[in-house]
Amino acid sequence: MVVRIRLARFGNKHKPFYNIVVAQARSARNSKPLEVIGTLNPIPQRPTNLSDEEARSARPYKEISLDKSRAKYWLGVGAQPSDTVWRLMNLAGLIKPKPEPSKMQ
Repeated sequence: MVVRIRLARFGNKHKPFYNIVVAQARSARNSKPLEVIGTLNPIPQRPTNLSDEEARSARPYKEISLDKSRAKYWLGVGAQPSDTVWRLMNLAGLIKPKPEPSKMQ
């Protein structure tokens, strides 16, 4: 059985919110996962703990939280991350960037 690390969408229409989940590859996107290891809010948020002038000039960020120890465990036992989760784990420093496919001539 193949286990995948992928995103499960939650949230309202036009306001997506994703859980980073470990699930069987053949299960539906929003079915019950084996484990939830993180979250992703793809809508850019401005920092809230700054003064008004600092908040206007501050760069918005996308909120990502990931339990690195559990992600390492699941990668160690053979879970395969989806392309999007691969990019997120690369940003967190857990895995190397995906190699580009070589161009045939």
